[in-house]
Amino acid sequence: MKISLKCFAKLSEAKVCDFRDGDDREFSEGETVRSVIKRLGFRADEIKIIFVNGKIAELDTVLRDGDRLGLAPAAGGM
Repeated sequence: MKISLKCFAKLSEAKVCDFRDGDDREFSEGETVRSVIKRLGFRADEIKIIFVNGKIAELDTVLRDGDRLGLAPAAGGM
């Protein structure tokens, strides 16, 4: 399945997220946000805010083909 992935703030500096306007990536059917984060090489505790299709989501949210996933890091004050 194809997911549009966008990383924000410090996460966008990582090699797996070094694109500006998002990037389409292929993942297996039934993947969760948690499993995608792990595949990207991040730890779950590095991610503070998760968006799926513009709405706040949880680590155990199951992703579907065509979803837009946004990841933002933990930062001061959050």
